[in-house]
Amino acid sequence: MRRMAAPLLDALVTPAALVDLDRVEANLRRVAAYTREHGLRWRPHTKTHKTAELTALQLAAGAVGATVATPREAEVMATVADDVLLAYPPVGAGRLARLMALPTATRLTVALDSREALDGLGRAARDAGRSVGVLVELDMGMRRVGAQSPEEAVALARAAATTGGVTYRGVIFYPGHLRSPVPEQGASLVEQTARLRAFVDALAAEGLRPDVVSGGSTPTLWRSHEVGGLTEIRPGINVLNDRNTAALGACDWSECAFSVLATVVSTAVPGQVVIDAGSKALAKEEGLAMAGGYGALLDRPDVLVRGLSEEHGLVDVSATTWRPRVGERVRVVPNHVCAAVNLHERLHVLRGEAVTATWAVAARGW
Repeated sequence: MRRMAAPLLDALVTPAALVDLDRVEANLRRVAAYTREHGLRWRPHTKTHKTAELTALQLAAGAVGATVATPREAEVMATVADDVLLAYPPVGAGRLARLMALPTATRLTVALDSREALDGLGRAARDAGRSVGVLVELDMGMRRVGAQSPEEAVALARAAATTGGVTYRGVIFYPGHLRSPVPEQGASLVEQTARLRAFVDALAAEGLRPDVVSGGSTPTLWRSHEVGGLTEIRPGINVLNDRNTAALGACDWSECAFSVLATVVSTAVPGQVVIDAGSKALAKEEGLAMAGGYGALLDRPDVLVRGLSEEHGLVDVSATTWRPRVGERVRVVPNHVCAAVNLHERLHVLRGEAVTATWAVAARGW
């Protein structure tokens, strides 16, 4: 039987979310080598891609489990991962019911920062006849969630250690406020180490030394080993990367594995072209690049998407001699890949210019 050739990009209806599998695999090899070198466990956050297939690739590359933010992500990732961390306070009966309904073989751990969340989790776990791990969330400067002092962390850890249905496993934090370029992060990482040590020492003094100290982000990924006491990292974006990550120097432009394929639909206004990928395909999120805009063309990173409405992307070509015609295709790397992926129902997987698979973004939405 004659084998059918894989369809090419030209066959896709735009806008379409694309994943370059060669780049994904290179990104996975790089982070796996880094974590092995520095003795860190790697538990990637799946909020970036929301697909079971990419989680399976991460696990095959050396990840110890999956990090999730929503019950839906937990449900999807539990189909391929037997170790799941919910890095979000498990508050509310509906959320707890879905977590308790995960397969009994799933080793579930949750992050929380309040006695209310702990008590609710304990009751739900006892009723379900299962044990759930607890990581006490620490505020390391982001001012979003987390225990504000070592004393608060000790009190919550002590409660977790004595609450039925749960097991105290350690602490967790997210340094999402550290968004400076990678070469300029040194002083901030020293401060993070000092702040973390104060929490860990206070816990250890009370017999509550954490087995797990979970932290990290994509912007700080490659300097994670400089944070003393860290045992695992949870980068999400680095599997696909985006314009923000490249702007910070946390990846090279050639490591951006996600883009949105779009079609030029108008060239009527001088100095710009309009594409059919607007805010409903790219996400209208301000970026970290000094040049501004909402994205850049994959093969022309100096050409920016300057404006977005719902179905229109305004591409600024005023500073270039490039003048595409109506009907031409372009690929846009968005500022923030997590927000962009969540807008799409499926990812089209590429090897070169051939579409070799289509993956459902099964965990999208809430």
